Amino acid sequence: MTKKNKTPDQLRSARWFAPDDLRAFGHRSRAMQMGYAPEEWRDRPVIAIINTWSDAQPCHMHFKSRVDDVKRGVLMAGGFPLELPALSLSESLLKPTTMLYRNMLAMDAEELLRGHPVDGVVLMGGCDKTTPGLLLGATSMNLPAIYLPAGPMLRGNWKGRTLGSGSDAWKYWDERRAGKISDKDWVDMEAGIARSYGTCMTMGTASTMTAIAEAIGMTLPGASSIPAADANHIRMSSEAGRRIVEMVWEDLTPQKIQTRKAFENAITVAMAMGCSTNAIIHLIAQARRAGQDISLDDFETASRKVPVIANVRPSGDLYLMEDFFYAGGLPALMNQIKPHLHLDCMTVSGRTLGENIAGAEVHNDDVIRSVENPIYKEGALAVLKGNLAPDGCVIKPSACDPRFLKHTGPALVFDDYPSMKKAVDDPDLDVTADHVLTLRNAGPQGGPGMPEWGMLPIPTKLVKQGVRDMVRLSDARMSGTSYGACILHVSPESYIGGPLALVKNGDRITLDVAARTINLDVPEAELARRRAEWKQPEKRFERGYGWMFSKHIKQANEGCDFDFLETGFGKPVGEPSIY
Repeated sequence: MTKKNKTPDQLRSARWFAPDDLRAFGHRSRAMQMGYAPEEWRDRPVIAIINTWSDAQPCHMHFKSRVDDVKRGVLMAGGFPLELPALSLSESLLKPTTMLYRNMLAMDAEELLRGHPVDGVVLMGGCDKTTPGLLLGATSMNLPAIYLPAGPMLRGNWKGRTLGSGSDAWKYWDERRAGKISDKDWVDMEAGIARSYGTCMTMGTASTMTAIAEAIGMTLPGASSIPAADANHIRMSSEAGRRIVEMVWEDLTPQKIQTRKAFENAITVAMAMGCSTNAIIHLIAQARRAGQDISLDDFETASRKVPVIANVRPSGDLYLMEDFFYAGGLPALMNQIKPHLHLDCMTVSGRTLGENIAGAEVHNDDVIRSVENPIYKEGALAVLKGNLAPDGCVIKPSACDPRFLKHTGPALVFDDYPSMKKAVDDPDLDVTADHVLTLRNAGPQGGPGMPEWGMLPIPTKLVKQGVRDMVRLSDARMSGTSYGACILHVSPESYIGGPLALVKNGDRITLDVAARTINLDVPEAELARRRAEWKQPEKRFERGYGWMFSKHIKQANEGCDFDFLETGFGKPVGEPSIY
């Protein structure tokens, strides 16, 4: 039996159901209207199940049935489950970008929990922005919470070749542009690259963020690695339902789990996994919600110490998340980097991280390497700073051509995506493989929403010459499944007058990943003259959510949260009045 730190009368839901007054009468009668008897909720924790299923969300197709598995677990443990649908952010279908709506989901989750009679919550997500969105909201509300990852889909397959979502789409699209892929093969590939429910099975943003949720301590041990179609996923879902009931009685809240050490663990694990560049933005935002001061400097510190040991695409060249699970999953990877982790951190299991990973074994040491035999000797990400990015930018050196880790080349600048897209298909474009393709006005405000446009397509002219990588620079993000010498998240963004706004065609740009620098080789006097002539582009929104987004979104190096949602903004919100 779990140790109870609460009595039934101390349950938050008792404010709704227990009093002998008119309002509680209404709450009880409406519950009975739904067919529930008082015995089903009386003296029991009410568990919210926030479900991000929708018909437009291929990653979460199985959540329609998984929610029943969670309910089964809640009922077994003596809780009362209530499913609360939330905004579903489909990375593949929602435009212009799910990043525009991450904070909307965070607000949705927080207010669903605040306004309903619930004592704890199971958060059902997995597709890229659903993990940070749900955790941001639950962290701010600070009720006992457990995260249930959707799990990666099965390996893709085309003509016997293993396909990885995203990564192979970019790869074969270049081959198609080069005239090497037929129309029929392309259609067959479309049918084979995503052949089950679940999230991207490469080490994209989805698997990065669910692994981070586990490393922070917000999932059951090993939960983030289980493929969506595996029966283990069903059992894990039921276990999450049982465990959240115990967490309510123990009063084990996110605030008690999400310490600074927990976030340092998450950064360390992300570096070892070959994580998505998007991890930086989401982790900073979540840490700030938890009242922890995590910055780009923490990522830079970890990147110097922890090598990439997960041989999973796109940092690796062969394996996918299904292989990672069979090789031992995240507990096994964390055991490999144990000296770099804070093992005393508490997790939702009620045990420490060290206890969770004790004895975890690697079953394939080519998929999960040792620290002595990494696939990249430093962490997956590197933070660069210089006169072009005073507040920082990020590159994923583990997934780019090594010859571009130190490079100087002329800029080829585009002010928007349509003009860039048109230019790269021009057979007469004046471009070489040494150019630095530069896209601006694609940041948090400029995009709007900082779309995943940062993996700029290599000009068709160069693709046909066999070029498959070149330096690309922007204030945008890129998909975690992407690869290449892409420099992203340039801060401050060009739309608000950051130095990227001052770059002109032909300007020399120098990057040195080892030195962690990126600079525009233009005299300061010339930059000052350009700055005086610069005019801000037209407003993106005049009304609605987009207007609010533009007014309150923070820059990439600060996590892109709304300023009014961060922990330090105003007094904590109290419980809702019930009269």
